[in-house]
Amino acid sequence: MGLDFPRDRADAVTAATSFWTSVNRRDFLTGSGFAASAFTTPVTRWLVTPADEPADMAGGRRVGRADLEELRHAADDARRWDSKYGGGNWKANSVTLCLQTRAAPLLGGSFSDTVGRDLFSVTSELSRLAGWTAFDTGQHDVAQRHFIQALRLARAGGDVQLGCYVLTTMAMQAMLRGFASEAVDMAQGAYERAKGRAAPRVLAFTKLIEARAHAHEHNARAASRALAASEDLLSSAEAHTGAEPAWIDFYGHARLSADAAEIFRDLKNPKAALAWNQRAAAMPPGVFTRSVGMRLAIVATAHLQARDLDQGLDLGHRSVDILARVQSSRARDYVREFITALGPWRREPTVRDFLHRTRNELNVAVA
Repeated sequence: MGLDFPRDRADAVTAATSFWTSVNRRDFLTGSGFAASAFTTPVTRWLVTPADEPADMAGGRRVGRADLEELRHAADDARRWDSKYGGGNWKANSVTLCLQTRAAPLLGGSFSDTVGRDLFSVTSELSRLAGWTAFDTGQHDVAQRHFIQALRLARAGGDVQLGCYVLTTMAMQAMLRGFASEAVDMAQGAYERAKGRAAPRVLAFTKLIEARAHAHEHNARAASRALAASEDLLSSAEAHTGAEPAWIDFYGHARLSADAAEIFRDLKNPKAALAWNQRAAAMPPGVFTRSVGMRLAIVATAHLQARDLDQGLDLGHRSVDILARVQSSRARDYVREFITALGPWRREPTVRDFLHRTRNELNVAVA
């Protein structure tokens, strides 16, 4: 359940609403995990047909603009709480309840083509957010299913650029689950299908994730090429006068620079990683708590790669200070990567103190 990507729009609504009704059951998906192959059919079908025909429907009560605004506010709130407190906080987790109790009945209502397209799009974004919060807390099987439903709903709404963004998010999940090659294909597919139909900033994000996937494959040339393409597209976005979707406003040059530091950390090029970090503007920890803590862990690891233990540990401690307030297993993975890089200094007293702290405050076990 939740892995279907029906060709027919009515079947897609049924599949999505059935999944939302079942996903919070205690016995749902017990023992299952992420499978990259489950993305094959959804990705293929979206690439073939990224937008459905007109989205009008005659069903239950009439859906109006006020209903759409309520869903948009729910999505905005979820984004803010996720950034500040991580995917495990109660507000971010409430997205699945919103999908089940508010979005699902609306999808069975009556609406014009214009309202229907907006309804499918905002519901797609809610499903993507539900997937993101599940992904952030390590529920990769649930996240995968939410992403697939989000991609199908974006197609139902004829929203190609949202579909591009959802597919790019799916590529990111595949990459971080160890399927970097598949992630490259997905990011490239998203870019090619949405080129000419999506805002430059949306396309720039696809190139960023492609660059990160290449870095996971240790392909420095391809990573640098995709990163440069993302930077060029961002420059185009600054001069772009057309409307941009609100969900992509986070991606600017500061975010690119921060992710570039991670790319070159993965490529074990600490000099480039630290240089890019210098270009990344400071983010307020009270707003982007998780991102700030993860970035500190990334830069700390780059310092260890440069054989600078003192600076690395200082930033590592600052990362723990922040991430102790966040419910995010993904953020803790960055701390684990830093701990792995501490291997050559494992016997140092300052390192043992740090490991003791991460075990007590983050519940991050030492391998």
